[in-house]
Amino acid sequence: MQKLRLGKTVRRRKISRWLLFICCIFLYNRGQAADAPPAYKAACVLELHSGRVLYAYQADTPLPMASTTKVMTALLALERGALAEPVTCSPTAYGVPGTSIYLGVGETLTMEEMLHGLLMASGNDAAVAIAEHVSGTVEKFAQMMNARAQALGATQTHFVNPHGLPAAGHQTTARDLARIARAAMGLPTFRQIVSTQRASIPWAGRDYDRQLRNKNRLLADYPGATGIKTGYTRAAGRCLVFGAQRDGLELVGVVLGCPDWFDAAAALMDACFADYRQLTLLEAGESVRALPVKGGVLAAVDVATVKPLAAPLRQDEVPSLQVSLPESLAAPLDAGARVGAVRLLAGGRVLDEQPLYATRAVPTETFWNTLARVWQRWCLLA
Repeated sequence: MQKLRLGKTVRRRKISRWLLFICCIFLYNRGQAADAPPAYKAACVLELHSGRVLYAYQADTPLPMASTTKVMTALLALERGALAEPVTCSPTAYGVPGTSIYLGVGETLTMEEMLHGLLMASGNDAAVAIAEHVSGTVEKFAQMMNARAQALGATQTHFVNPHGLPAAGHQTTARDLARIARAAMGLPTFRQIVSTQRASIPWAGRDYDRQLRNKNRLLADYPGATGIKTGYTRAAGRCLVFGAQRDGLELVGVVLGCPDWFDAAAALMDACFADYRQLTLLEAGESVRALPVKGGVLAAVDVATVKPLAAPLRQDEVPSLQVSLPESLAAPLDAGARVGAVRLLAGGRVLDEQPLYATRAVPTETFWNTLARVWQRWCLLA
């Protein structure tokens, strides 16, 4: 009986050890999964109005970006051209490898139609046709792209072509690309195109139109999605520029080298919407204060912003307002003259800054306008 009891005890100990081992493996793997790096190579999410970065991971690492290049192509096309301009497909644009809207040599579409083909169907042929129309050659257009990137603060970005096919030195960072996308989303036509799920454009020589379907799955699956652009090459992997708006907060984000691009983008936006709230301290046109005017026909003039003073804040952040204005102004003063600035701060950081402008013109006080005012008052009393 004693031997039997000892045998049972040994077996129980062995089973307990195995269970402990399995639990340790489970907990270890769970910890590893929690500490594992994200699936993407780089990511960045910012708020559209203020440009505040809400999330960043390897955001300044230079990487290829595939067809998300076309965000800059469209930005330049809209800044440098008119929507009704005719854009013709050259022999160079015809047959560019990769995704295409199957332009024929000599086929002409309007710039607006080409942009639909560029941004919705990711047409590489449309990219070259637009580049040649705007600047004459792909090489000159790439120079324009690089100059515009520098002006936007995208200092680690270098473009070689307008479509994003692999090329030595053609690279960006998640932060840079988010800045470029933010600028593009400030253009109403760009916003309208990248948020469109289906469209049709003419097809020369056929009795039916090209049918375009946006490749961005978020437009159908993510509430409030605003776009923006997909991209894929073997070298770059899956790349996505995305955006959405909710409760007054609008996001623009980027993931580079991300196998689960749509799911990753949705998760990042969910987290940012949960962690931040949009705070507006001043509405557009709202008066900050009345400033005295020396030597003018008015004793004071209201000063206000043209755009709202707003920024995303975390739940634990306390905002403050900082106003920079002179003690008084001097006549003559034009309506819209810039007179100072107002800033929204939290934690000692400036989150948004807006110029302050005079809301009315104030002419200089003279004998004749003084006489005119006296006469008007007398007429009212008579």
